[in-house]
Amino acid sequence: MGYTTSGIRNIALVGQAGAGKTSLLETLLLQAGAIRARGSLARGTTVSDFDPQERRLQHSLDTAICSFDCSGIHINVIDTPGYADFLGKALSVLEAVEAVAMVVSAVNGVDSLTQRLMEFARERELCRIIIVNKIDSRDAHCADVLQQLREACGRECLPLNLPSGGGDAVVDCFFQPHGRAADFSSVEAAHTQIIDQVVELDEKLMALYLEQGEELSPEQLHDPFEQALREGHLVPVCFASAESGAGIPELLQVFERLMPNPAEGNPPPFLKGSGESAERVPVTPDPAKHVIAHVFKVSIDPYVGKLGVLRVHQGTVRQGSQLFVGDARKPIKIAHLFRLLGKESTEITEAVPGDICAIAKVDELHLDAVLHDSHEEDQYHLKPVAFPPPMLGVAIEPERRGDEQRLADTLHKLTAEDPCVRIEHHAAVNETVLYGMGEFHLRVLLERMSERYGVHVKTHPPSIPYRETITRPAEGHCRHKKQTGGAGQFGEVYLRIEALGRGAGFEFVDDVVGGAIPGQYIPAVEKGVRQVLVEGALAGFPIQDVRVTVYDGKHHSVDSKEVAFVSAGRKAFLDALQKATPIVLEPIMRLEITAPASAIGDITGDLATKRARINGNSSLPGQRSVLMAFVPLAEVAEYQSRLKALTGGQGAYTMELSHYDPVPARKQQELAQARRPRAEEDS
Repeated sequence: MGYTTSGIRNIALVGQAGAGKTSLLETLLLQAGAIRARGSLARGTTVSDFDPQERRLQHSLDTAICSFDCSGIHINVIDTPGYADFLGKALSVLEAVEAVAMVVSAVNGVDSLTQRLMEFARERELCRIIIVNKIDSRDAHCADVLQQLREACGRECLPLNLPSGGGDAVVDCFFQPHGRAADFSSVEAAHTQIIDQVVELDEKLMALYLEQGEELSPEQLHDPFEQALREGHLVPVCFASAESGAGIPELLQVFERLMPNPAEGNPPPFLKGSGESAERVPVTPDPAKHVIAHVFKVSIDPYVGKLGVLRVHQGTVRQGSQLFVGDARKPIKIAHLFRLLGKESTEITEAVPGDICAIAKVDELHLDAVLHDSHEEDQYHLKPVAFPPPMLGVAIEPERRGDEQRLADTLHKLTAEDPCVRIEHHAAVNETVLYGMGEFHLRVLLERMSERYGVHVKTHPPSIPYRETITRPAEGHCRHKKQTGGAGQFGEVYLRIEALGRGAGFEFVDDVVGGAIPGQYIPAVEKGVRQVLVEGALAGFPIQDVRVTVYDGKHHSVDSKEVAFVSAGRKAFLDALQKATPIVLEPIMRLEITAPASAIGDITGDLATKRARINGNSSLPGQRSVLMAFVPLAEVAEYQSRLKALTGGQGAYTMELSHYDPVPARKQQELAQARRPRAEEDS
C-alpha cells in the first residue's frame, strides 16, 4: 500500500437524481487510471451501479464504494443514490467521510433535496464542495445555477474554476488564475473573492496580503483553506462535464490538493454512554492507538453472505485482528480485509486510520456498529443520525402458506441494510406492514424480496388502526350457568364502566366485598373483559380509555370454575357496552410539511379538504416553509403522491401519532356495517 493517513481522501458524491453522480465517478476513475474504459448507465456497465436492479432501472439504489490511487494519493469515493426515497442510505455513509461533494446539474439547478443534504452536512460539520455537472449541455445555465447556489446554500459558495468555451473546458481561478476567458464573470474577480474568503481566518496572512500586496501561493493558503472548509466559511464550487471530461483533471487536482485528509477534517462525533449522560470522547487518527472503526454500510447477498463496510477512525486494523463488536464480550477475528471498487474486491493486509475497507461473512456486524480492540472503548458510538422516518406502508403476507418464516428472515435482512425500512406487526388486525420512504422505495424492496431472496408476497393497503371507546357510564350483569350432568358451570358478575381521558388506556378495578366473588376468580373476570377489549363492541376495533369496576357477583361452592367467570365477565362487559353509547375513534396525526414557500397555499387548500386543522407555519432559508397541521390518518395514508403532485416533487413530510378523536357519524355507520362484531353464542 505505502500510504499514510495524510495521503487519504474520503469523499461522498451526493445530490439529486439525474445530476450525474455515477457518470461523474466513471470519468474520475478513467482519468485516474483505475478503469480502462468508461462504463455506460444505459448498458449497465458502470462500476458503482452493479446490482441487477440498478442496471435495469438505470438509477443508483444503494451506495457504492470506489477506492483508487491517483498521483500518490489514495481516494475513497462513495457514490450515493439521488432519490429522496433512498435518503437514509446517503446519510448513513456520510459518517465515513471528511468531505461531501454535492453534485448539481447545470441544467436543472438546485432542488430541495440538495438543500437538505447541504444542511445535514453543515450540521454534521463536514467539509463541503459543490460540483456543477453537465456544463457542456445545450440547456446548461451555469451562471444562473451559481447564483441559485449562493442564494440557497450561502454566500460562502465561491467558484474555484469557471466554464470556458461554452462548457468545453474550465479555467482555473485558484492555482493558476491566468489564461483563457471564462464564459461568465471574471477569473481575476473569482480569484480575489476566494483568496479574500480564505485569508480572513489568518491574521498574519491577511496582513501579508493587504499590506505588502504579495501574491500568495497555494501552499501558503493550504492551512487556512482547510480551516475555512472545516468551519463552513468556504464551500468551493467546481464546474465539470462527466460526458466530455471537461474539468475532470482539475477536479481530481482539487481532491488531491485541497480536500481534507482524515487528520484535517473535523473529528467524528463519538460518544461514550447512553442517553443524556453520553459524553463526547476524543478519537484521533493515530495508527498506534486502540482500534476504533465504524460500520456504515451492510449488504447481505444470498451467495456471498453479509458484507460490512467500515471506516477506520483510530488504530490499525490488520488481518488476524481480534475486535469487539459494540459491547460484546467475545471478539471476532478479522480473517480477511478487502478494498472495494464497486462490486470488485481486493484483499489487503491492513487498514490505517482514515481508510475504508470491508469485512465479509461476519454475522455479528450490523449497521452503525463500532469495532474496537479494547474494553476501554465499550459503549462507544457515533452521535445518532436523525434519519427521516419511513411514512408509507404496505401490508404484506406470503403468497404461499408456510413461507412465514422465510418472509420474516427476508424482512430482517432488509432492515439490516437500510435504516429507513421499518416493519410493524399490527396484532389487532394480524397485519405485517412494511414501511418505506415512498412508493418507489417500497417497489424496490418488494422486487428485491422476490428477485434476490425468492420470497413472493401479496400486498394491500394497511388497515387504519381505529379504536373504540364509550361516551357515558353504564352497568352490566351476567349470570353464566351451564348444567350438563355432573359438575356444572356457574358464575355471576356485576360491573360498571366509565370513560377515561383520551389516551389513558384501560383500568380494571376489583371492588368486590364480602367474598361475593372469591379472589381466585377475579383474574378470570378480567380475562373475559380483556377479550372484549381486543374484539370491540361496535365495529370490531380494540376498546380503549375505559375503566371497568367489578363490584358484586355470586359463586357456587361446587360449580364455580375459572371458565365460568371468564364467560360471565365477558358477557357482563358486553351488556354494559351496549348501554354506554360506544363510538369509533380515529388516529389523528401531527403532520409537518417542508416545501417551497410558493406551494404552501396549494398545500393548505388541499389539506382543508382532508379534515385537517392547520397549526401554523414558519419560514426556512432558500424560499422554503414548514407547515404544521393535525389531520386524520385515513385522509393522508397515501399522502406522498399527493404532496409530490402539489410541489413538483420538492415537498417532504413527516408525521407521528398525536391523539385519537371520534370519527364523523357517517363514517362510524360505514365502519359498523362493514365490520360487525361476532355474534355472541349463548352458552
